[in-house]
Amino acid sequence: MNSPSPQTSHMTMRELLPLLALTLSAFLLNTSEFVPIGLLTDIAGAFGLSESGAGTMISVYAWAVALLSLPLMLAASRMPPKRLIVTVLSLFCAGQVGSAVAPSFELLVAARLMVAASHAVFWSVATPFAVRVVAPEHASVAMSTIVTGTSVAMIFGMPLGRALGLALGWRMTFVCMAAFAAAALVALLAFFPRLSPGEPFTLARLPELGRNRPLVGLYLTSLLFATGYYVGYSYIEPFFQQVASLPDGLITAALTVFGVAGLVGSWLFARLFDAHRRVFLCATTVGIVAALLLLETTARLAPGPFVTCAIWGTCATAFNVAAQAEIIRVTSQDASAVAMSIFSGLFNVGIGTGSILGGVICDGPGIAVVGTAGAVVAGAGALYCTCRLGGLLERAGRA
Repeated sequence: MNSPSPQTSHMTMRELLPLLALTLSAFLLNTSEFVPIGLLTDIAGAFGLSESGAGTMISVYAWAVALLSLPLMLAASRMPPKRLIVTVLSLFCAGQVGSAVAPSFELLVAARLMVAASHAVFWSVATPFAVRVVAPEHASVAMSTIVTGTSVAMIFGMPLGRALGLALGWRMTFVCMAAFAAAALVALLAFFPRLSPGEPFTLARLPELGRNRPLVGLYLTSLLFATGYYVGYSYIEPFFQQVASLPDGLITAALTVFGVAGLVGSWLFARLFDAHRRVFLCATTVGIVAALLLLETTARLAPGPFVTCAIWGTCATAFNVAAQAEIIRVTSQDASAVAMSIFSGLFNVGIGTGSILGGVICDGPGIAVVGTAGAVVAGAGALYCTCRLGGLLERAGRA
């Protein structure tokens, strides 16, 4: 999983190896988070649940990340970075094993909560750690490389996990995740440097983040963005089955397009973001609204689902990395991990809320309108980003 930028060739091996170890970990964390979406129908059938009933697993996971991100990160800020990242991957590995052997839906959810705890910390520190293991001039490349790991998960991880689950049973997907997690753990032990932990971030300092207006604006935009996004995305597999009438193979192909588009979003970030920060961020929010609106209107056209996934995947990845870059820019180094934990928590509040709203819409008006409903929420985020947040970030850049 190489960086999408040629600047990576100028990194030393001492910088590149830990960055790639983090990227592999990001690939696994992202695959694990979204594989249940691709296997939702099979998991529901295994436990005798409806799709919306099984979808509560997605909501519970997201809410757990939201609730755990800040307290776990405050506690973890006292740990040396290498010990922290190794502990996180160990917990992640244990959660995959638990998911593979869970005899009931309740125990599957419990195992997923272990994964959620590792997720809560990992996504709080992954980008700040990636920036710290490389030279300052490679910071943007390091961030886009981490996002490349998440995009590759969408290209290969989620579709292959889904294909494996369809062929051998969904439990085998979690078995494979556990095996790869063990490999990632070895890579981190071997290559991740011993970084200084810095000053612990305490609860007494939280008000300073609340007074940071650009940061609060980023949080609000991200919350609306994630909520609207996941109204549609949480039910994309049954949507493609029931509304677009796609066979299993084409559903997997559409999800692969989503992931490939994520690589495009990462590449665009590395090439364009530094010179066009405000326009880039606002354009990604508008692009998500467009994709959600296209979901229903193009579902029955032959290329429709693929075009929608291409726009959606590009803008989703580009927004995610751009928002993280801005959070790091508007906060101090010792506050960035905690600021990122709040971002992760709020993003997962959006995921959980969006999944619940999507389930309500599936059981009420019908699954066909989940994209349109999501576009309404995401549209509020795009409007705020365009009319207000961009100006706040510009002024912060001049300060």
